[in-house]
Amino acid sequence: MCGICAYIGEKEAFPILKEGLKRIEYRGYDSAGIAVLEKEIKVNKDVGKIEEALKEELEGKIGIAHTRWATHGGVSKENAHPQFDCFNNIAIVHNGVIENVEELREKLRNHKIRSETDTELIAHLIEEELKTKLPMEAIRSALLELKGSYAFALLIKGEDKIYFAKKDSPLIVGIGKGEMFLGSDVAAFLKHTNDVIYLEDYDFGYISKDREAIFNALSGKKASRRAVKVSFSPEDVEKGEYEYFMLKEIEEQGYRITDMLNSNTKDLERAIEEFDRIHIIGAGTSYHAARMLKYLLEREKGIESDVMISSEYKFFKRPDKNTLVIAFSQSGETADTLKAVKFAKERNAKIGVITNIRGSSLDRISDYSVYLNAGLEVGVAATKTFLAQLVITYKLSKRIDGEEIKRIINYSLREENKQVVKKFSKEIANKEHVFYLGRGLNFPLAMEGSLKLKEITYIHSEAYPAGELKHGPISLIDEDSLAIFLVPKDETYEKTLSNIQEVRARGAKTILLSDVALDNSINIAKPKDPLYYPFAELIPLQLLAYYTARERGLDTDKPRNLAKSVTVE
Repeated sequence: MCGICAYIGEKEAFPILKEGLKRIEYRGYDSAGIAVLEKEIKVNKDVGKIEEALKEELEGKIGIAHTRWATHGGVSKENAHPQFDCFNNIAIVHNGVIENVEELREKLRNHKIRSETDTELIAHLIEEELKTKLPMEAIRSALLELKGSYAFALLIKGEDKIYFAKKDSPLIVGIGKGEMFLGSDVAAFLKHTNDVIYLEDYDFGYISKDREAIFNALSGKKASRRAVKVSFSPEDVEKGEYEYFMLKEIEEQGYRITDMLNSNTKDLERAIEEFDRIHIIGAGTSYHAARMLKYLLEREKGIESDVMISSEYKFFKRPDKNTLVIAFSQSGETADTLKAVKFAKERNAKIGVITNIRGSSLDRISDYSVYLNAGLEVGVAATKTFLAQLVITYKLSKRIDGEEIKRIINYSLREENKQVVKKFSKEIANKEHVFYLGRGLNFPLAMEGSLKLKEITYIHSEAYPAGELKHGPISLIDEDSLAIFLVPKDETYEKTLSNIQEVRARGAKTILLSDVALDNSINIAKPKDPLYYPFAELIPLQLLAYYTARERGLDTDKPRNLAKSVTVE
């Protein structure tokens, strides 16, 4: 949610910043802006898409840029970033949420405050401190007054530097040759460098064109941060021959699966065997993966665990030194999950993290990290990262047949199978309510299919265990309803067939995913082992959502109100 990009070097900043913002559009936004420092600070910002908001090119070799997803204050040009102090001598772009807004407004009541944002208050606070302090001292003093989360980049008139600070929201330094970058995501500057520094909480400092200076805001002392190389390539943020990243990333699963299967899970496997108490957490798609891990650990290894949505964790659980907390997060920056993990770590629990981003916040605080090896995922709706999460859950339960999984994935991606799914999407596109139903290991896949549909098609969709139908949901079933059943020939098959008849008897239309030739069914791969049916169901469910969204004329990569990396609670 929201995106930051900043540049200082020998090149014109505006085109680099605009391109950087376009590469992180998937984070979600409603307005965009760029400020460039030459002799004065010049700004171009507005509501709408980047191309609409940033038409006027600005000259200068130092600049900051932002895509905003509204929190404090509505969607307006005045609330778009960058924000300024009273005299336009300070420009700031900011991700996160400042919590002591009313207290700061009272302190700054003599300042000319022009927006509804919490961000503008940071600029005025630094303006106030600059009356008696040098820039670094002024910024540190301001930081010590802020409560909440922030990642910001800051320009000060007369200073050939870009200042920054970070707490509870990601911010990354990119190191180039004679140029430096800041970004909330490596994709913002991946075309220019893959040498990066992941900033820690309470880090602040500045970049010039040939160096970075990083300090700790609490101690005031210099902080030592190691640069690392990221494994993503510039091609990861290019659509190539595809119209949408989502389809590109669905199809990438055919060759990414090898890297996913090579993920090193040994340390976390040993930890699972050692701990008596295991808590598994995640949000959104990652929560569905968390449920799969619980099912597989209990079914295949007899290991009991608790699974919870990340945002609910601290209200119900009291982890201690005997607890292993396993957190799923594709970005490694999911705010709800990060807060839950910090809560557990403060109580001496051990942390296992399953993420796609090396060096991310969750990766840095984990005791056991497992990497998805899915490549950079740009589409907001998770596809290949969920497949990678499934692979990890099977590896952790020690039931993995890589060659069989590859066969299933490649079968699902055959053109003739994709065309069958595409045909069924026409039946869904005009529906207002859809139900996804499955039993056993198929139920988390039903949840994932339902989430994908609602995310990118805006069709109301719910997922239930098929046996739960008669306990309430069946009251919603009528001739206008559509139910999508996961009905593979596994131990759940006969019971699920009965549920299908219950739905059809009430006039509802059904679409079935099965390896058996059933009426109105999408054929899925038949695994050698019934345990692998979730892999056979996954890609047809992803394609069903994708083709339905396209049938409705929607942009699958940028669904409304959603962001790739959810960095606010």
